[in-house]
Amino acid sequence: MGRRRRTIETLTLTALLSLLALSGSVAAQSVNRELIDDLEYQLLYVALPLTLFVLLILVYAAVKFHDNDDPQPTTEDPALEITWTAATAIILLFVGLSGYTVLVSPYVSPSQSADIDRSQQGFDSFADLPDTGDEEVYVTGYQWEWQASYPGTNVTTEDEIVIPANESVTIWLTSEDVIHSLFVPDLAIKQDAFPGRYTRARTVAYEPGRYNVVCAEFCGSGHSWMDAELVVLEPDAYEQWLAENEGTVTETPQPE
Repeated sequence: MGRRRRTIETLTLTALLSLLALSGSVAAQSVNRELIDDLEYQLLYVALPLTLFVLLILVYAAVKFHDNDDPQPTTEDPALEITWTAATAIILLFVGLSGYTVLVSPYVSPSQSADIDRSQQGFDSFADLPDTGDEEVYVTGYQWEWQASYPGTNVTTEDEIVIPANESVTIWLTSEDVIHSLFVPDLAIKQDAFPGRYTRARTVAYEPGRYNVVCAEFCGSGHSWMDAELVVLEPDAYEQWLAENEGTVTETPQPE
């Protein structure tokens, strides 16, 4: 009796935790985060009923057959085997299509000149890169800091990256020494920076604010403190900040 009760309590707790996860969602702060969160919830909507169904079968079998002293092998049932095979195929197809729609998004997998070999293609600097039509920021990784510059201006920031809110932004990345990886967890931005190459990350940030940036690729003894901040400003405030800091290496402003 005690074992049966514990099983039912575990089932109930699992269902409650899953429902709390669904009800506890908050508004995404970037288009990247929105795409990934939507995918996670789609998969959760499928996984939750399947998990509960399997647990119910487990509880039923444990209760019904717990005192069976003469178990018999399962009889063949072609219809049942075809049913669960088809159901599994449908579920996997749904998971694959859901994942594919996110992976092909230009904000999750930028396709236009997303990985450029500097030496082979004759690109000597960020200025040689193709125009993306986005607001652009050039970011270089060093051991152990990030440096950002802003095309069309003479503004440079260290360990802080400033972008406008509610606009498509391309962050071009490279490294001057070893492989680094720019990771902004709250905005779901993650892209590697390679020496001798340019890679591209894209986003639209919805909420002005300051977001933590870390290096997600081990890059030496100073890796653990290679952090920075990504600052999102309203478009007018962003333009004003660029104009006020022309020709300087500056600290970034506090967003309103």
